Formats: sequence, structure tokens, C-alpha cells
Amino acid sequence: MDEPPETADFGRREAIDALGRLDQGRNMPGKKYRNVAELVEQRPYALTEAIPFLQKNKIAKFDETVEVHMNLGVDPRHADQMVRGTVVLPHGLGKAKRVLVIAQGDKAKEAQDAGADFVGGEEMVEKIQKENWLDYDAVVSTPDMMRHVGKLGRVLGPRGLMPNPKTGTVTTDVVTAVNEIKAGKVEFRVDKGGVIHAPSASSALTPTSSMRMRRRSFWPSFARSPRQRRAST
Repeated sequence: MDEPPETADFGRREAIDALGRLDQGRNMPGKKYRNVAELVEQRPYALTEAIPFLQKNKIAKFDETVEVHMNLGVDPRHADQMVRGTVVLPHGLGKAKRVLVIAQGDKAKEAQDAGADFVGGEEMVEKIQKENWLDYDAVVSTPDMMRHVGKLGRVLGPRGLMPNPKTGTVTTDVVTAVNEIKAGKVEFRVDKGGVIHAPSASSALTPTSSMRMRRRSFWPSFARSPRQRRAST
């Protein structure tokens, strides 16, 4: 398939079933959530319908994040079917990202000039270790600093913040890394069920045309066949 589907499935039945299960526990969704769930019809929605629906029926006081979820039909237990990568979204995500760069010398200066919010070397690693400091949205490291950053795996790993060369966050080109993150770069990785989950926009600034552009940005990476992915690695 060369083009992304132009429909979105809200999954009303699944949402109602989930509400029923949560009703038996303590994490009961609020009345606003229930009311919106009842409005969702059990059918695929065209994006031209889905996006206005989301904007009209938002239930939070803050700008909600619109996510893209795609079942790729792959088995990530096989290395040639693992789908992972990054994409820079057109017009960004609608919110500023705080970037920490762990580097030293000239690379630290380059990161500062590029607009990184926090820049440092071993002292930043120590701050994270001692204070469990997590006041940032992305971490970039130069390769020479990974011997220190590697100590942070238990803190950064579960939160998806650990620098990784496959996602471009372990690099000597810190300027490009910072600029891409600030521009709205999103990381994605298929889960064990073969499904991709990724943020794609903010509900506050998502005209339908812009949302379609964002979905199309994901598609080239999602739609590659296992053979194509194997050839590119």
C-alpha cells in the first residue's frame, strides 16, 4: 500500500468495554469521557470527520495530543520485522520540547548555540543519578559521553529518554539532533502486538489538511516491507 488510509477508527465498542471494566475498579473515567464515548459510532471515520469531532468534543482543559495508532501486521520477535525509527512532523507537535544534551568541549558549545535547553557533561549524569532529575523531553549524547550516560539506563530507559544511535540521539552532529527535536521529531517503535503508537499533533492547532500531512509523514517508515527494512539495515 503506497498511501496511508484516509480513515480513523475510534473503536466505540472497545471504548465502552474498557469503561465497563474500569467501572469495577478505582480508576473510573469521568462523566465527560463517558458522554463523548457514547457519541462515537461503530464505524471508520474519514479524517475530515474525525478531526473536527476530536476538536469539538475535547474533555481536558489543556491542549490534548492526537495520536496515530497503526496495526502493521508484523511480528517484532523477528529482527527483520522490527519497525523503529524517527520522523520530523510538518509544523511540529504544537508544543515546545526541552532538550538535554550531554557533551563536552566544542560539542557542548554547539549544542548551546543550537538552542538546547540544558547542556553539560558528567555533572548532568550525576544530577540525574542523585536527584532523579527528569525536567526535559529528549536527551542527546555524543558518542564519547555514552560511557557515562550508560549508567542512566534504569532511569532514562523506561521513560523512552535513553539516547540511541538508531534514533539519532547518539551523534556527533548535535546541532542537527537538537534542531530536529525542536522541529517536532517523533520516535516510534512497534510494540509486541505489531502496533505502532505515536503522537502526531496537538488538538489546538490541527486543521484537517495539516493532520493529513502528519499522517503521511509516518507512512514511508510504517509501510516498508520486511524485505525493504532488512535491506536498509
